[in-house]
Amino acid sequence: MKIIAFGASPSKKSINKKLATYAASLFENATVEVLDFNDFEMPLFSVDKEAEIGQHPLAQQFLDKIAGADVLVVSMAENNGNYSAAFKNTFDWASRINVKVFQEKPMLLMATSPGGRGGASVLGIAETLFPRYGAQIKATFSLPKFHEHFDLEKNKIGDPELDAQLRQIVANFSIG
Repeated sequence: MKIIAFGASPSKKSINKKLATYAASLFENATVEVLDFNDFEMPLFSVDKEAEIGQHPLAQQFLDKIAGADVLVVSMAENNGNYSAAFKNTFDWASRINVKVFQEKPMLLMATSPGGRGGASVLGIAETLFPRYGAQIKATFSLPKFHEHFDLEKNKIGDPELDAQLRQIVANFSIG
């Protein structure tokens, strides 16, 4: 099984990338590729820019990565209650090539933040909208207060209850 995982943020210290990487590592018998959103930096999408340069090759590369996955593990960064600008831009470019950006792939959709809501706003937005773009959301998980609940030295959730919750989600995850 091939897993594509990413934190939807360009931050070099992305807490969502850390969470996605950890969650992906919990799947048994899986090959994991973790994407870095810095590898998909494109000009700000607009129909004018698209008319000028056409479809951006990095958007196609993003779609090709998704196409090669059996499972997507996605952790959404929350910026002012919504998607990060980097994710939204990549998504906008990619959706002009294939409106089903997530290509009917089974998805574990997550979010984390330093605050107590754990990215609940962006998680709710993504959970509502992603199925329209081909996501087969099989489970969701929110990790509140990342810096209190994630052990950076061990690269895992340090809170036993929250860790058990995520492990149970992964154990019950169905790709069918």
